[in-house]
Amino acid sequence: MPKLAELSGDENSGESSRTFVFEDEGHTLGNALKSIICKYPDVNFCGYTVPHPAENKMHFRIQAARNVRAIDILRRGLEDLERVCDHTIETFESAIALHQGA
Repeated sequence: MPKLAELSGDENSGESSRTFVFEDEGHTLGNALKSIICKYPDVNFCGYTVPHPAENKMHFRIQAARNVRAIDILRRGLEDLERVCDHTIETFESAIALHQGA
């Protein structure tokens, strides 16, 4: 199971700005999650980096409006991404079932 940590150095910027480190994750999760979170109106910046190909880590940065916690934005983004994936699987399986029945 992937692990999540906060990168140090954000202590003085309040809870609205954080960099999270996902272990055992890369561009697949980073790009999909960024695409969802960037659309939230309370997000000022969202981006990710994979610092080095030899390290299996992804750094994910969120800067939100002052009254919103970055961890809450991340949680909402992960939940929304899960719903998108569930919908995609359901649509695919329905299309396969329809095609097999024809």
